[in-house]
Amino acid sequence: MTAGTQRSSFLGRRLPLSALIAWRYMAHPNSRVLGSTAWAALLATALGVTAMVVAMALMTGYTEDLERKLVGLQAEISAVPLDATIDVANDPRIVAARALDGVTVVSRSAFGDGALSGSDGSDATVFLRGVDPETDPRLEDPRQLAPTEAGLPSILLGAELARSLQLEAGHVARLVVMDVNGRRPRFRYKSVHIGGTFSTGFAEFDSAWIVLDRAVLTSMRGTSGLGDVVEFHIDQASNPDTMAARIEDVLGDDFAVHSPRALNRDLFLALDLQKLGLFAVIGLIVLVSTFNIASTLVILVRERMRDIGVLSALGLPPRQLVFVFLAYGMLLGGLGIAIGAALGAGLSWLLTYFEIIRFGPEVAAIYFIDAVPFRVRPADLAAVISFALLITLAVSLWPALRATRIRPADALRYE
Repeated sequence: MTAGTQRSSFLGRRLPLSALIAWRYMAHPNSRVLGSTAWAALLATALGVTAMVVAMALMTGYTEDLERKLVGLQAEISAVPLDATIDVANDPRIVAARALDGVTVVSRSAFGDGALSGSDGSDATVFLRGVDPETDPRLEDPRQLAPTEAGLPSILLGAELARSLQLEAGHVARLVVMDVNGRRPRFRYKSVHIGGTFSTGFAEFDSAWIVLDRAVLTSMRGTSGLGDVVEFHIDQASNPDTMAARIEDVLGDDFAVHSPRALNRDLFLALDLQKLGLFAVIGLIVLVSTFNIASTLVILVRERMRDIGVLSALGLPPRQLVFVFLAYGMLLGGLGIAIGAALGAGLSWLLTYFEIIRFGPEVAAIYFIDAVPFRVRPADLAAVISFALLITLAVSLWPALRATRIRPADALRYE
């Protein structure tokens, strides 16, 4: 028994007759035209699926990265007291919310705005975030906010802000904050020590934000800690929107609870619609590429006319004959889809790992990112593969049905 016969027997015990015939047609094309058409169909389908996977990875990566950077230096969920007299340090509702499953850390922060002047006379309008250095989990090194031996408070600058003001760790700058405690607001000036810089990858944070000790900020603003924002840090397994609703139920109507996605609902809705539109547009490429599979099946039906006649004369039902050509189309398309999915995932990883697509500071300020991330989610990959398989099945159906309309007598006379 030859190797070819052994292989056919091996496949025959595991594949139905229609799939076995389709496999033999694919593995042993006798026509140069059929072979070249099949390769063109395979390549076109693979390229179309690759483009679709990369496009979905781009939109998913951009949306996830934007959501992460909108959180930036803050927590996943924030609760703002609507009454400035609420003492968030001792409020029992905060204690109850801290005990919820999924909440890892509860911290306090204060916000304000002001101006920062460098030693060379340059200045910039800045946004201030006051944190408790020992409890805020987003602060990598609390010692960077420790006061100096001379008693100067330390601050952290966004990397782009430090670059624009030509400030580095160890320099001294001048911070101006408006004191809002009293009938008439007044400006408070304080010399501050640059303890270091931070980079979130979000141009708006890196070019205008300052992090400092919450006690220093509240003393300069004259708020004495009243009206501080309560920040809830949650574990990765928890959904921010779901946790925000649970925390809101515990805190009641005296707090405004929100997540970054909820605060920017219109932005993320626009991104979701853009992703859906991009899926439809790139899907047209896959649709056009599958026409090559239909062309290959038409050529296969013409060139296998005598085989069709013999199979019909031997009693192969029309339904099985349809399955032969459907199986051929699905095998050809499925192989192209698998190659395209693998290429798309690999290309997305390379584009992200080496940050091949990067923006300068001016462009990054517009798109909120300095490097384009490509992230392939299993759900997106499954959607692309399912869509491509469905289209392949649809375009393979007409040539397969056409084969059943051939009469055995006409097919056996065909030369």
